[in-house]
Formats: sequence, C-alpha cells, structure tokens
Amino acid sequence: MSLEITINTDIKAAMLAKNEIALRSLRAVKAAILLAKTAENAKSELSEEDEMKILQKLAKQRKDSISIFEEQNRTDLATIEKEELGVIEKYLPAPFTADELKLAVQAIIEQVGATGPSDLGKVMGVASKQLSGKADGKAISALVKALLTK
Repeated sequence: MSLEITINTDIKAAMLAKNEIALRSLRAVKAAILLAKTAENAKSELSEEDEMKILQKLAKQRKDSISIFEEQNRTDLATIEKEELGVIEKYLPAPFTADELKLAVQAIIEQVGATGPSDLGKVMGVASKQLSGKADGKAISALVKALLTK
C-alpha cells in the first residue's frame, strides 16, 4: 500500500478519534506528498524511495525547528514540533543503532576499498545511498571520518 493511501486512511482514523496531534501531523505529510506529485516535471506516482525522502525531509524540518525553539526558550512551540515528529517517525524505517551503523559503514569502506581520509567522498557517496532513511547524514559522515582517520 502506498504511503499516500496509508496517510489518508490514518487521517480518517485521527478524525474519528479526535486526535488533533496526529491529524495536524498527517495533514502536513499529505500536503508534502501532494506538492511533490504536482511539482513541475513530477511523476504521476511517487516511488517508495520518493515517499521516504519526503518523510525524512519533514522529520528533519521538525528536528531543526525543535532545536531553534529550545534555544529561544519557546517550549510551547518545541512541544508541538516534538509531537508532530513522533507521528512522522512512525512511518519511517527504524533507525540504525550505533553498533549497526558502525558495522554497515565498515562494510562499505571495505567494499569501496577506502584506505584513508582522501577516500571520504567515495565512501560517503555509497553510504548515503545505502543508509538513506536508516541513519542521519551527519552521523554517517562523522563515523566515516573517524574510521578513515584511524
């Protein structure tokens, strides 16, 4: 079942349950999907990968907003963003643990044949594609740098 159909079904369920948090969050996801589908040069149907990218983008926006609101002591706004992030994350694949990420990055380094910091670009290109949605780009980058500078 496509993400769009799942979201529409969950919006109906949130309406019936009068769950304002889920409803607000799901409507944001639906709006992002509709924008992507109606964008210039867009495909009529989104692939599963495109849907995950949309969810990742929405989750990242929420995380960035949370950090900004917390810096400005706006806990009321940060709470709203945290609630929405919680709903959006239900649709994302489970993120890697630190150990799983380290094993995956080490395997990619061996696969690419990287030997030092000069190979960072090669490793990051493969890692960002393979680990997309399962780990944060900053975490991947930091780990790759640490493993290549040993």
